[in-house]
Amino acid sequence: MPTSRTYTILVLAMTKRKPARFSAAKAVKANARERVGQPKPSRVLPDAPRTGRQAKHKPKLEQMLREAE
Repeated sequence: MPTSRTYTILVLAMTKRKPARFSAAKAVKANARERVGQPKPSRVLPDAPRTGRQAKHKPKLEQMLREAE
């Protein structure tokens, strides 16, 4: 029965949780959810495809000469 003793010791050692601190913003949001309902989930809009790093910089002289050949 050593397990029952350690169990009772752990229960006595545990502290009670403090009540959550009042937040006016959370209270207002909860009240709005009750009256209006949950907001619709947001959707991610597709972005324009990126052109990449090459479009940001001018081509170097060596690259231009290689392309010309």
